[in-house]
Amino acid sequence: MLNISRNSVGKQLDLNKFKSSTHVFNKEYYRHFNRFLLAFAIVCFIILFLPWTQNISGRGQVTTLTLDQRPQTIQSPIPGRIEKWFVREGDSVKKGDTIMKISEIKSEYFDPNLVERTAKQRDAKAFAVESYQAKVKAQDVRIGALNNELKLKLKQAENKLVQSKLKVQSDSIDFKAAKTNNDIASTKLKRAEDLYSDGFVALKNVEDARLKLQETQAKLISQEAKLLASKNDVINAQVEISRVSAEYSDKISKAQSDKFSAQSSQFDTEAQVNKLENEYSNYKMRNSLQYVTAPQDGYINKALRGGLGQTFKEGESLVGIMPVKVDLAVETFVRPLDLPLIHIGEKVRVQFDGWPAIVFSGWPNVSYGTYGAKVVAIENFISDNGKFRVLLAPDKEDHEWPKDLRAGSGAYTLALLEDVPIWYELWRQLNGFPPNYYQPQTTSKTAKK
Repeated sequence: MLNISRNSVGKQLDLNKFKSSTHVFNKEYYRHFNRFLLAFAIVCFIILFLPWTQNISGRGQVTTLTLDQRPQTIQSPIPGRIEKWFVREGDSVKKGDTIMKISEIKSEYFDPNLVERTAKQRDAKAFAVESYQAKVKAQDVRIGALNNELKLKLKQAENKLVQSKLKVQSDSIDFKAAKTNNDIASTKLKRAEDLYSDGFVALKNVEDARLKLQETQAKLISQEAKLLASKNDVINAQVEISRVSAEYSDKISKAQSDKFSAQSSQFDTEAQVNKLENEYSNYKMRNSLQYVTAPQDGYINKALRGGLGQTFKEGESLVGIMPVKVDLAVETFVRPLDLPLIHIGEKVRVQFDGWPAIVFSGWPNVSYGTYGAKVVAIENFISDNGKFRVLLAPDKEDHEWPKDLRAGSGAYTLALLEDVPIWYELWRQLNGFPPNYYQPQTTSKTAKK
């Protein structure tokens, strides 16, 4: 019956006569299965022509949309030692609440009255500035008095010079008169001698004329001496003017030098006052920094420095804080090959870790548990992981994101692209081609305008 022997039974015996052989050899096996395979092949062929939405998938995490809402650590701008904690991990704090108290570890700030002593030094220097200002004003008064006295002295010397010049003129006139009288007396003497030699006058007349000539000569010499003395007085008056000018110029210069010295000391003291004022402000601000406060409303996540008495450097993180009100967003990363396909404002589907979801990447309309988002920022420089960072914000037209979502949670994103047949997508995937390059509708409309 199995036809495994060389002596075939079917050639010698007609098996169709028997009812059992009819049921065995003429029966159609796997009829339903073959129909199922045919129907399945037809369905698969039809599915190949169904639309499939191309997408770009990526992994990322939940973050915040604005920088001031992201989790942060609180640092101390000064080095110190932890003295007391005012909060515990998980506590809610308001802006300005005290988190911890620290103390100084540098010896130059150990003095508890450092601020008050610096203020006293500043006030003392300020009084010194006022003293120098008064000295400068006194020197200004002295310079003004010296200038007035110089004017009066010069006026007096000039008057004396004028008097001397007038006396020179008077003595010059007298000298000329004496000279004229001397010439007349000489002429008279000569005339008397001529007359005496001719016998017309007596000898007494000649002697009288000679005596008169001697008197006029003596008077001429006296007037000449007076004239020279008057000229000498003029020279002395000019010398006195020069002396007064030089004397008071020296006095005024000395007063101005004292004034400039006082001003220099004043400016130097003012600089010291400003320096002390700066130190006072710095010390006062430094004292206020001994209390570490919350920069904004939030929750204390984790104390990065615990215990009491521990020292730390400036800028070292002490405690982490999470803001209360945050605008959640998702940062995801895409390959450089897919970056030209991402545009601002495109819609993206997001699946969050911890929230059940049934995702059909090619059929977003039938996916369950995903949330809508839009692209709000695209990084222009590649990240350390070799991909480009894309920031997503919630889509207001879609349902809201979970309220219990926290920053730092993982997220799986699907950026939706063009609709293509399934057979094309399979062919693209098998050949390793990128998704179709396209432009969003908003961009094309803008280009047409």
